[in-house]
Amino acid sequence: MRKIRLALASITVAVLCAQAAAEPIALQVDWARTVATSKAVPTLQVVVNPGLARGGKLHDVAFRALKDIQADDVRYVPWLPYPRQAVAELEPPTSDGTSWDFTLIDPTLEDFMAATSGHPVVLNFSTMPAWLWETDKPVTYPKDPDKAFWDYTQGTRIKDPTYKQAADYYARLLAWYTKGGFTDEHGKFHASKHHYKVAYWEVLNEVDSEHHWTPQEYTRFYDVVTAAMRKVQPDLKFVAIASAAPRTESEIFEYFLNPKNHAPGTPLDFISYHFYATPASGQPMAANQYTFFDQADGFLSATRYIEQIKRRLSPETKTSLNELGSILASDDDSNNGAPAVDEPKDYWNLSGALYAYLYAKTAALGIDVVGESQLVGYPTQYPSVSMINYHTNAPNARYWVLKLLKDNFGPGDQLVASASTSSAVFTQGFVTGHGRKLLLVNKRQTPQAVKLDQAGATISYVAPSTGDHAPATRHVGTEVTLEPFEVAVVSFN
Repeated sequence: MRKIRLALASITVAVLCAQAAAEPIALQVDWARTVATSKAVPTLQVVVNPGLARGGKLHDVAFRALKDIQADDVRYVPWLPYPRQAVAELEPPTSDGTSWDFTLIDPTLEDFMAATSGHPVVLNFSTMPAWLWETDKPVTYPKDPDKAFWDYTQGTRIKDPTYKQAADYYARLLAWYTKGGFTDEHGKFHASKHHYKVAYWEVLNEVDSEHHWTPQEYTRFYDVVTAAMRKVQPDLKFVAIASAAPRTESEIFEYFLNPKNHAPGTPLDFISYHFYATPASGQPMAANQYTFFDQADGFLSATRYIEQIKRRLSPETKTSLNELGSILASDDDSNNGAPAVDEPKDYWNLSGALYAYLYAKTAALGIDVVGESQLVGYPTQYPSVSMINYHTNAPNARYWVLKLLKDNFGPGDQLVASASTSSAVFTQGFVTGHGRKLLLVNKRQTPQAVKLDQAGATISYVAPSTGDHAPATRHVGTEVTLEPFEVAVVSFN
């Protein structure tokens, strides 16, 4: 037995010695070789839910965080689980009048516009009134505006095939927020105090899954709706498609991006599509560290393909990846009322590392907007997607990674040839208006030692040790050890 223990001890010492003696990961960064010029705006989306309502637990911290980040092109989405907070005309017009009501919709939007003041925003009232659709019976919805209801968007055949009813609805929405009010279906004027400047309007959300639009139907709908909205605001720009499954639904990009399929003069300003890393139920973090980045690489392949279609058919159209993140399998159970399950240790850091990786990789591909999803989630509302820690009421690592990127990188940066000797660490060099900066992403759940090509640098980072706090900063020599899933920006003098 003593010999066995001695043998095991010897093996342990040998392993530790081997680890200590392992060479740090070397980086190859050619600062003189530019491979791309970034157009990528780092930003986020805000999905409306009761947590963002005035008086809600997360309201103050969320809007303070949104204001502090000072991001352009933030996407605002009143969405289907809460019809009373997302749909302004819940019942069809009758001979007695209309049901237009912004009482529960306006306060959150007002706070959003205040927090993003001075920056262009994207509005997307993606949930259409259910009465516009043919359904087996009228769609009912909870009287309680805070109760999640996931079955509001029923039907695949719209009642008015000319789309005029829907176009009028969206034109009135726009007028409410930009022109001080609108005239309803009976000629009555509804006054608002709003004269907001809206830079972009996204036409619906995930059209390949919500109502299951065909490419032909959606393209015609887009043409009719944008024509009506441009009568209200001629300089409004539009974002289209918002695909949930770009890897399998490329047909819509091929059809929509062909100008021949549109009415003359229809603007094709932006397309958008989404990605979430989605590990299998019960998969441990030890596996997630590979799954997340493997799935991201698959999405990047789809991105290259879609961008090739765009360059061929409509090269002036821009691209917004306005929902990027990760969703744990337990979220589906939580959304349907099951007891909440806490996210695994270091999950927020892994998800933040995923976004940093995608930001750099898509910037190299020429993507215009790279949006992290989403500001606030919690049990019943995709908790693992949140950028606010709903336990501590503080921004989590996902938020701080976005802020780290926003504070260091943006359009106009030069991306230079960069590589790492290990797949565990991703690196990308940027020549920015404030000097040379190196993005480092530890893709693994273990520390990684990295060798830098010069001493005297400053490193700002988000890691497990920074918790729900702002990025930390320190000076480093020629070697730095990255914590598990750490995202770091090295600034050279």
